[in-house]
Amino acid sequence: MKMRGLASSGFATLATLTAADRLHADDWPQWLGPQRDGVWRESGIVETFPEGGPKVRWRTPIGAGYAGPAVAKGRVFVCDRVTGEALRRNDNFNRAHLPGTERVLCLDEATGRILWKHEYDCPYDLAYPSGPRTTPVVADGKVFTLGAESHLLCLDADKGAVLWSREFKKDFNANTPVWGFSANPLLDGRKLICVAGGAGTVAVAFDKDTGKELWRSLSAREPGYCPPMIYEFGGARQLIIWHPEAINSLDPETGRVNWSVPFEIRSGLTVPTPRKVGDLLFVTSFYNGPMLLKVGAPATKPEMVWRGNSNSERNTDKLHSIMTTPFIEGGHIYGVCSYGQLRCLTLDSGERVWETLKATGATGANDRWRHAFLVKHADRFFIANERGDLIIAKLTPKGYEELSRAHLVEATNPSPPRGVVWSHPAFANKSVYFRNDKEIACFSLAK
Repeated sequence: MKMRGLASSGFATLATLTAADRLHADDWPQWLGPQRDGVWRESGIVETFPEGGPKVRWRTPIGAGYAGPAVAKGRVFVCDRVTGEALRRNDNFNRAHLPGTERVLCLDEATGRILWKHEYDCPYDLAYPSGPRTTPVVADGKVFTLGAESHLLCLDADKGAVLWSREFKKDFNANTPVWGFSANPLLDGRKLICVAGGAGTVAVAFDKDTGKELWRSLSAREPGYCPPMIYEFGGARQLIIWHPEAINSLDPETGRVNWSVPFEIRSGLTVPTPRKVGDLLFVTSFYNGPMLLKVGAPATKPEMVWRGNSNSERNTDKLHSIMTTPFIEGGHIYGVCSYGQLRCLTLDSGERVWETLKATGATGANDRWRHAFLVKHADRFFIANERGDLIIAKLTPKGYEELSRAHLVEATNPSPPRGVVWSHPAFANKSVYFRNDKEIACFSLAK
């Protein structure tokens, strides 16, 4: 499999990993892991938790935020926010005007001790103002972070010094989305590809070493929240940018648009990462549901295989995900729907095979946006739910088989009205790194 930087052209397997991949397979240096696919490939991992749960390696107090951690070369990187006051409940669309600072923290992987921090003033004007949303990207001695108000930073991973910075709101006249800048940046060779917003700058590529703009592309009323992804279709690498008006394919080297498939998304909620299997591309949204495309060469417009029949998050017929990135294997799709239903669908038609509320802990009408994150390991999944539980389960067309469960962190975030943990954990060094709005904790998952 041909790889550039941290971008992957699809679902890699152990047999296709290069020697370099094997050397660093125990890191989790970006969103969804080393190959950006939500697969944890380390060996020697527990199959069930010991009595009393996994061993705590360390706990470190930090500030609030939704940003998941990245783990690379013996260090843990995470972003948070400091305001000097307690978290408060915030209504769905209510933009909060709050002073405060954002921080990038670097911790020692073995002890959790904070090695350095970079802090900058960052007043918020967005809903759910707990803190940054995106996972750092770590490569080549650098760490790249994107804050909720568009501060893009390149820092020296060893010392924390700022090497270069950009600010989308100033550089591109972009407006802060209702729920902040949330699309996890993608590193591809020398290019750092970001979803920025603004006229002609929904997608922008920067030189990773200098911050110089390499290209810009696409216009839309709002940029959405979906991470950019590079997949190979029809023998060519295609950059997938899903904004609230269309699914788009770009040439990752130039930003030139190959094709666009209109898909109007309510409230700008393009959030879950698009998934590829073979020549198929799957996306899912909270209100407007899913769509499956058959994709060919860049010059060929995709064929729509099927899409959801419902535009209601309450009356769903297939899969209406708010945040959870789905997983596809064996001709089936596994994902979490709008009110916490973990579902299995057939890939060829989207027909529902089964659903369960056990993984997310959903119980009733107040479970809007209930979700859990899915990470595949060997023949099972590690499922981190918003209650702070980590679950080991098998997901097959036959159903949901829970093998083990442990409560790791408290659900400290008061928005929505129930307490939640809305931060994707990292899996590396035979451990899991899980954060809430008060701490980041590391637990051993070694067999």
